[in-house]
Amino acid sequence: MQKVQPRILSGFMELLPPDQILFNQMRDTIRSVYEKFGFLPLDTPVIEYSEVLLAKAGGETEKQIYRFNKGDNDLSLRFDLTVPLARYVSEHKEDIAFPFKRYQIGKVFRGERPQKGRFREFYQCDIDVVGNGELSLIYDAEMPVIIYNIFKQLDFGPFVIRINNRKILNGFFASLNLTNEASDILRVIDKIDKIGQEAIRKELSEMALDSAIIDKILTFINIKGTNDEILVALEKMGVKDETYLLGVEELKEVINHLRTFQMPEACYQIDLTIARGLDYYTGTVYETNLKDYPALGSICSGGRYDNLTGYYTDEVLPGIGISIGLTRLFSQLKDQEIINSERKCLLDALIIPMDDSCVNYAIELASYLRQNDHKTDIYYGMKSIKAKMKYANRLAVPYAIIIGTEEVANRTLTLKNMQTGDQESVDFANIVDKIR
Repeated sequence: MQKVQPRILSGFMELLPPDQILFNQMRDTIRSVYEKFGFLPLDTPVIEYSEVLLAKAGGETEKQIYRFNKGDNDLSLRFDLTVPLARYVSEHKEDIAFPFKRYQIGKVFRGERPQKGRFREFYQCDIDVVGNGELSLIYDAEMPVIIYNIFKQLDFGPFVIRINNRKILNGFFASLNLTNEASDILRVIDKIDKIGQEAIRKELSEMALDSAIIDKILTFINIKGTNDEILVALEKMGVKDETYLLGVEELKEVINHLRTFQMPEACYQIDLTIARGLDYYTGTVYETNLKDYPALGSICSGGRYDNLTGYYTDEVLPGIGISIGLTRLFSQLKDQEIINSERKCLLDALIIPMDDSCVNYAIELASYLRQNDHKTDIYYGMKSIKAKMKYANRLAVPYAIIIGTEEVANRTLTLKNMQTGDQESVDFANIVDKIR
């Protein structure tokens, strides 16, 4: 029979157990913080009707969709978790309580060219709060608090959450009579960290903008200082546009709420270059960066959207959310050696019966240890003791519990510390306290 070469598609991540353990620990940390702040779990289908999923999609996004036909159905794989949320809330609005706080951790799919740090299949870890008719700005401040709690626990080093408001940007462009060009300008500005200021100037010039206008745009987005100094500078700009003034007031309110939450000021910063490329953001926007590793780019981003459900319902259901691209983040952290897989095994102990006559006792012991919250497995293969210990070493299990006929007769066991090599005889009743 002809053999098939075992391989996976490029752009998909598959991990060995030590890395998968580390990945799961990161995912569980994120999930636990989400739940601590009152978010409910949600799991939407991976496959949706194309007309539903692509209601708002266009441009590059639509080109990257995995789309196919099955029978008479035009179907697509979800490309993010936010659009399925909008569909879900519109469909189930009579069955859920508003404001609706949900988290979803799941895989999404994008048929883009795979490259370093970019995947075709990847996990996103999202939270969103959706209101019915209105949504308090306090939620805009709660999002950075949640980000802070996550990355404080993950402990990748110092980080900063950069905050802006799209109304400020849109209102500023309106004051320059650039309303029609605002979306394109924002997409250019959003790349400033990747391509630099001179490249931004060049791209804006290619949009046929006057050099004096470009100077005003660059001067505006380069306003620096403390959060209070930036707010003062924005108020002194002399811009009369109502959208701009509302954005400044919203940003000021969010900063005040962050202080009420007692967020360390060093962990958040107003940054007028933060635009977020997606069109559905209408208010507060965020990006998070590790200070010691700026090349990683944003590790958590999001913002407020007021019109996302407009493609499914006439009701006003504003929302705000953040997303962590866990697969990309994990891959980059591993490549930079910021994180390392320290645990190769989840077991506390591996029980090794010497022969068939010891198996029943081994099963009894394993059940006892599991009832006392010790992760335990049994080696059932009837190989030599040397082969069994070699397996225990390769598994990197902390303790091996060896059982022979003498141990069965005396209701004891031999406990071996696999790191130190020390071993001792232990009574059955005392084993729980011996395994740490």
